[in-house]
Amino acid sequence: MAALQTGHVGVNVTDLARSTAFYQQVFGFEVIAGDQTGDRPYVFLGIDGELVVTLWQQSAGEFPTDRPGLHHLAFLVDDIDTVRAAEERVRASGARLFHDGVVPHAEGASSGGIFFADPDGIRLEIYAAAGADGAAPSDGPTCGFF
Repeated sequence: MAALQTGHVGVNVTDLARSTAFYQQVFGFEVIAGDQTGDRPYVFLGIDGELVVTLWQQSAGEFPTDRPGLHHLAFLVDDIDTVRAAEERVRASGARLFHDGVVPHAEGASSGGIFFADPDGIRLEIYAAAGADGAAPSDGPTCGFF
């Protein structure tokens, strides 16, 4: 099999308008396509016309982190300054941050980022490969235990 690359991620949401606004505010996504008027609303979100995330309004309640399945979605950015700018947008959105700002992936690691939840409790990460030097939380890798 040739090298694989994630094409896009599909996310079930409870309120399409709320989630669309959140992902646009935090990530700067644009609506590429969708249908928000029928009984099966959805949107395709991306950057510069490239699809990144699809949102499907077909859920109720909050994402159950205590069951097998998705742990979190991680988005790699160019540098730690971009992570810090994203942190400001996350805070402005009122989203729950799992750590207080940028943290390294593990003690002594240079890679790291921010860890937060979308309006439906889906855990998200925005990180850079370098620039997050410093002490990590003592309970294990920050991207594994939040």
